[in-house]
Amino acid sequence: MAQVDQTLKDRKILLIVGGGIAAYKALDLIRRLRERGGQVRVVLTAAGRAFVTPLSLASLSGQPVHEDLFSLTDETEMGHIELSRSADLIVVAPATADLMAKAANGLANDLASTLLLATDKKVLMAPAMNVRMWLHPATRRNAARLMADGILFTGPADGDMACGEFGPGRMSEPLEIVAAMTQALSGDTRLPLNGDVAVPACLLKGRRIVITSGPTHEPIDPVRYIANRSSGRQGHAIAQAAARAGAHVVLISGPVSIPDPVGVEMRRVETARDMLSAVEAALPADVFIGAAAVADWRVEGTSDSKIKKTPAGSPSLKLAENPDILAQVSTRSSGRPQLVVGFAAETNDLLEHARAKLTRKGCDLIIANDVGAGSNVMGGTHNKVHLVSRTGVDSWPLLDKDEVASRLIMRCAELLAGSEPE
Repeated sequence: MAQVDQTLKDRKILLIVGGGIAAYKALDLIRRLRERGGQVRVVLTAAGRAFVTPLSLASLSGQPVHEDLFSLTDETEMGHIELSRSADLIVVAPATADLMAKAANGLANDLASTLLLATDKKVLMAPAMNVRMWLHPATRRNAARLMADGILFTGPADGDMACGEFGPGRMSEPLEIVAAMTQALSGDTRLPLNGDVAVPACLLKGRRIVITSGPTHEPIDPVRYIANRSSGRQGHAIAQAAARAGAHVVLISGPVSIPDPVGVEMRRVETARDMLSAVEAALPADVFIGAAAVADWRVEGTSDSKIKKTPAGSPSLKLAENPDILAQVSTRSSGRPQLVVGFAAETNDLLEHARAKLTRKGCDLIIANDVGAGSNVMGGTHNKVHLVSRTGVDSWPLLDKDEVASRLIMRCAELLAGSEPE
């Protein structure tokens, strides 16, 4: 408790209360924040006023409640700008489908949406709506866009709805939102969703995603092989993020020493040819993500017995080129996934090589990362990637591999929005 108090003490929180039955939880949320020393200012939407009163919110927060974009008192000093910039964190609870749609599309026709557009601070949303509204393609598309823009999420959770239905759409409980706020203010952007990484639930429900991960081992003889330094951490993290988003995930992994992700269908392979066979067997799919570091070559004529040292010197190994899994998936004449994502691990001329690979392989997106000396990407816990597409390059900062995975799954969901599952 001491750590929570220290994090929130004297922090300025701007709470936007949207219109939904979950608005009553905002009252308890304010109380919890005040207990921890937080300073809370409240913005109440017109729809929110139908569920909670300005007097209740003002009494608990100890501050006047803001409702009108064109209040003469506030706007003589550009009050909406001051509100959006003076806070340490903006929290939207409940975040309704309407508020999410406005934020995702840059609309600003009331005080709440204008604040969200004008702010330069972190924003945390706690969605709350009917299950059908949350699962609607438009809401899923908006959630993906907001995540890609850096908006943080907590929830929604599964549960009984006020409308009598059951499923995802319940707003996180006040203490769960407080925990998410604490993480956001301490610099941790991997906010909890039902206890884990912040990928909105059911965002990829009904989608099938095939992911490759780890290295391949190409035998030289029964005890030796050609391999690389890939740990599989990035590919496994992507599989975990996709599973949390509700997708059916098939993870085809080379030899790794890390745990299997939870809730995915595992298929283990050793060589590049094994991996290609497993990928072909797993298709069709909506998305293929080739995160594995597949060996480019294998030994032609593998020895059935251990190769011994001889006075004649070192043996000669004749190499044969391995199949190009990414290119074969990208150029399928039938059953090509809607979205094909490849990785480019380079030691020099990163973006130049990544753009060339995008064109040569025929895929939709290349995740480029520098694996040169000192990068500590292969085998490490962090990654700095560039998303290369036909329309340009989106460069992300150095991030934990779990966060890279979450952001990539959000981008995939955004690109798939509006299409029908395979």
